[in-house]
Amino acid sequence: MPKMKTSRAAAKRFKKTGTGKLKRMKAYKSHILTKKSTKRKRNLRKAIMTDHTNAKVMKKILPYL
Repeated sequence: MPKMKTSRAAAKRFKKTGTGKLKRMKAYKSHILTKKSTKRKRNLRKAIMTDHTNAKVMKKILPYL
């Protein structure tokens, strides 16, 4: 059986926590920032745990993470 390949796109976007959950950064923080409020931009800085509905699929494409 050959080794499974990790999705490199996903590997760059997700990190695994000590408990095995997946951590990610929020979207909408890269450009067109002038019209977004300071509060909104500040909240987009924080990392967040991946929703449990997606976690099963994400762990399949990230077998060695």
